[in-house]
Amino acid sequence: MITDTLLVLFAYLLGSLSTAIIACKIMGLPDPRANGSGNPGATNVLRLGGKKAAIITLIGDLLKGLIPVLIALNYTSNHTTLALVAFFAFLGHLYPVFYQFKGGKGVATSLGVLLGLSWPVALAVPGTWLIMAYIFKISSLSALTAALLAPLYMWLLEPSPPYLIFTIVLSILLIWRHRSNIQKLLEGTED
Repeated sequence: MITDTLLVLFAYLLGSLSTAIIACKIMGLPDPRANGSGNPGATNVLRLGGKKAAIITLIGDLLKGLIPVLIALNYTSNHTTLALVAFFAFLGHLYPVFYQFKGGKGVATSLGVLLGLSWPVALAVPGTWLIMAYIFKISSLSALTAALLAPLYMWLLEPSPPYLIFTIVLSILLIWRHRSNIQKLLEGTED
């Protein structure tokens, strides 16, 4: 029980580290929260600092979702505990304690936690994103489509009730965090 609590706490704290803010600071780039879209994520960092900064942010955000789940897998095989670790790593990215609870949208971190829980699902989700991005050339639409389909992929590829519940909640939060993008998509003004 104490181990489970420590794993969940570690997941949240690691998730709360903003790769975008840290990478921009180290690379001498503007704060992504105050520039571009204002979102501390890889897409905004790409606009502000180019591909190298965006790749660093993307990999860092993915790893802060993956690492807590991989560590938890060394201590437990309980799917409920693993789903909670994944959820709190993701929640840390969305609502980071170190940055006044104002975080990113969670796309890369969600991929990291899904990779830790189920690699087939983690392949299906970015596969969906890539297909949508290739067809429509809109990152947010690609992310929203992948988020909508993630619970279906989890249900089909990794039939675990705790993982499925987690993935449904993850998808709802991803869609919620993209509500401004949804509005722009509806208005036809999304980049």
